[in-house]
Amino acid sequence: MDVSKTKTSFYRRLYVAWLIDSGTACSVPALMEATGMPRRTAQDTLAALAELDIDCVFEQDAGERNNAGHYVIRNWGAINPQWIAANLGQIKATLGYP
Repeated sequence: MDVSKTKTSFYRRLYVAWLIDSGTACSVPALMEATGMPRRTAQDTLAALAELDIDCVFEQDAGERNNAGHYVIRNWGAINPQWIAANLGQIKATLGYP
């Protein structure tokens, strides 16, 4: 089954936001490990969350320097995170993620 680039891009954004919000992967290296995506794709996906009105911010760890910290979802906008959780299998299969 062919899946459109629009759908895979949308699913990738949803999955990355879910990984962050669930505490599973809250940094670029952790996202790369969880999904197998390249660094640039992970960074671009994080930047693109705002296009879905998902408010994702990087929080610097107290007393740390040089971008030591983690990403946090502050607001999901119009996205329902319960739908993502309920459809994780389908999302991961569509994206080819483990």
